[in-house]
Amino acid sequence: MKYVWLVLGFFCLGMAYIGVVVPGIPFSIFLVAAAYCFAKSSKKMHDWLYNHKYFGPFLTNWVQRRVFPTKGKYAMVLVMSSTLAFTWFTTYNVKAILYSGIFMALVAIWAWRYPGSVEEHTKRIKMGTKVGWLK
Repeated sequence: MKYVWLVLGFFCLGMAYIGVVVPGIPFSIFLVAAAYCFAKSSKKMHDWLYNHKYFGPFLTNWVQRRVFPTKGKYAMVLVMSSTLAFTWFTTYNVKAILYSGIFMALVAIWAWRYPGSVEEHTKRIKMGTKVGWLK
């Protein structure tokens, strides 16, 4: 089972790298999944991922504080909007736009529930409010 988790971790890591470059493919969910898979299979890869120059701070802030960076949220909404526009002008398929738009809106709502910075997380904790609205 260890090797299955390892292969799945490398797959998710590859998808995360692709998601950084290709619009429309989210990197964050694949990165979190890769960290989970490596935690079950390879301490070396897990540690490498958490010490990565770009991915490490994102993972650390997500795991410890549930912080989803504000720049990432804006980028996500921009990519979602451009994807919907591109889909509309290439297909004119109302159902595809409607279903995709609803799904994208739900994902955006999910992401915007979380604080965008460590400072915002600390502020929510001091005020006694929930960090992710629901938790």
